[in-house]
Amino acid sequence: MHYQNAINKIFHELKEIDDPGEVATYIPELAGIQPDKFGVHLTTLEDRHYSIGDSDEKFSIQSIAKVLSLTLAYKLEGDYLWKRMGVEPSGAPFNSLTLLEYNNGIPRNPMINSGAIVVCDILISHCKHPKAKLIEFIRDLSGNQDIHYSKRVADSEKKTGHRNTSLIYLMKSFGNIQNDIEEVLELYFNLCSIEMTCRELASTFLYLAGYGNCLYSSENVISVSKSKRINAIMQLCGMYDEAGEFSFRTGLPGKSGVGGGIVAVRPNQYSIAVWSPKLNPNGNSFKGMEFLERFTTVTESSIF
Repeated sequence: MHYQNAINKIFHELKEIDDPGEVATYIPELAGIQPDKFGVHLTTLEDRHYSIGDSDEKFSIQSIAKVLSLTLAYKLEGDYLWKRMGVEPSGAPFNSLTLLEYNNGIPRNPMINSGAIVVCDILISHCKHPKAKLIEFIRDLSGNQDIHYSKRVADSEKKTGHRNTSLIYLMKSFGNIQNDIEEVLELYFNLCSIEMTCRELASTFLYLAGYGNCLYSSENVISVSKSKRINAIMQLCGMYDEAGEFSFRTGLPGKSGVGGGIVAVRPNQYSIAVWSPKLNPNGNSFKGMEFLERFTTVTESSIF
């Protein structure tokens, strides 16, 4: 089936169903999102675009940005990165303190909060101006200079980020944070505040569909081997403690954020982003999950 036909059909099917999800409220700036927003955008490696709904409206991508910061840190740090975090699914909430203490301050994977905080620590060690370096890297990936941090979201995260503060102090006590705690948290809160559209997200993640090659640059973003590993981490760990369910239903590497976005990658074919702010109990977009399950079924584009 043609991608646009499939997108249209599934979108209108889901418009009619009851959405039992709830918008994230623990970050005050996210609580005011209009809950009925719904957008989809798919970009192919041939730079063809297919979209519907609110696909050109910016939203807070939240934890989806963890994949992008990981990519930059992996590029700079190499395999030494894995001495400071694992690659196993957590099977626990994304802000769990229990697992972190059990593993002596080593995060289970880079997609949970503690792992992403360590990634920010690594970026600070490597970059003179890490905040500017990170957003420049993301803009280059997307081929779009109109991508920014949101000060209002970052400030909102900072005011309510007590759990993340606990995580970083615990890791510091085990020697797994090397830089100033406030500086690391500042970068982490800004990372989570980045705003993008579905179109921008789908285009940005194409490098993982292209085995490290970026449509918008003549240079490889990362090696084929590193691209393979990041896709594997998304497959195993990208949907909080619902990664197995997402893999079972959708069959693609994916990453979600509590802003209601999900991005998924079909290696050698496309990247797709879905945004619907109402979240299921695991913190993933209810309609986003439903859409991607139906889409990979109809188009027969699961990797399995």
